[in-house]
Amino acid sequence: KADGSWWHEGTRITRKGLVELFASVLRKDEDGRTYLVTPVEKLGIQVERAPFLAVRVDANGDGEEQRLFFRTNLDETVEVGPEHPIRVETDPDSMEPDPYVTVRRRLEATIIRPVFYELVNLAVERDGVLGVWAGGAFFPLGPEGAHRV
Repeated sequence: KADGSWWHEGTRITRKGLVELFASVLRKDEDGRTYLVTPVEKLGIQVERAPFLAVRVDANGDGEEQRLFFRTNLDETVEVGPEHPIRVETDPDSMEPDPYVTVRRRLEATIIRPVFYELVNLAVERDGVLGVWAGGAFFPLGPEGAHRV
């Protein structure tokens, strides 16, 4: 679900260890579908937004040398960079941001609102666009032109 909870046949999975086990065999293929893949089967699953939540961000350094580390709701840590980019979709009507960070194998974590606000506090302007530096790359925090100053 969008809130980071995992469900099976209408029942919420509450055992973190079981969720972690499923997450360890989770894969998103080039067709855009998400699967649980074991050596003997491949099951398609539904994901409302992203299978993980980014619940914390830590920043080291500043400017172009800044490094950003996200922690997910399953205690995975990912360092932002070209292999693990931040992307922000924006609702064209409300201009509401919907931010994500790539965790692994095309799987993303939704960046929860308080953590996104922390990113905004770290934002710098580059060519009139607000964004953050991480892993030597610049990641805009909205659509091009939305943050022109």
